[in-house]
Amino acid sequence: MATKKSSGGRRTGGRKYSKGASKKVEKVMREKKRGTLKSGSGKKVTSRKQAIAIGLSEARKAGEKVPKKKAASKKTKGSSRSKKRSS
Repeated sequence: MATKKSSGGRRTGGRKYSKGASKKVEKVMREKKRGTLKSGSGKKVTSRKQAIAIGLSEARKAGEKVPKKKAASKKTKGSSRSKKRSS
C-alpha cells in the first residue's frame, strides 16, 4: 500500500490572490509606470513595493481575495550588542 507524501504545509490547490486582485495591482503598476500614482498623502509613488502594497490594499477594500497582512515585527530597544562593556 502506497503512502502519501506530505506537502510540507503547502496548499495544493486554489488561488492565493483572486483574479480581481491581480487586475488591481496591474492597474496600479501601470499608473506608477506613467508617473500618475499618488500615495495617501498625495506624493508621487516611486517605489515598486509601495505600488504593489497600494494595489493589494485597494483589492482588500473592494472585497477581493487577498491574504492577510503580515504583522510588523517588534524591535527591541537596547539590544545587548549595542551596549558597551565596561572593563
